[in-house]
Amino acid sequence: MPATDIPVPQDPADALAAVVALRRLADQLEDAAVEQAMRAGWSWPHVAEALGVTRQAVHRKHAKRLIAAGVKLRRRSP
Repeated sequence: MPATDIPVPQDPADALAAVVALRRLADQLEDAAVEQAMRAGWSWPHVAEALGVTRQAVHRKHAKRLIAAGVKLRRRSP
């Protein structure tokens, strides 16, 4: 049952297009926030905790893009 306080377009195609747009926006916001955090010296576990995911999940999703963007990533101490 849809929440009554969230406006949903009457046309299902419009409603689904809105969902897709929101997902893309959320992904862009996450990418920018993770990059900002990593440039500020945050660790993978710290970023993961803030996002509510595992360290492995956030690393797998963002490491390659961050390296390509020239972000210096923290390494674990041996």
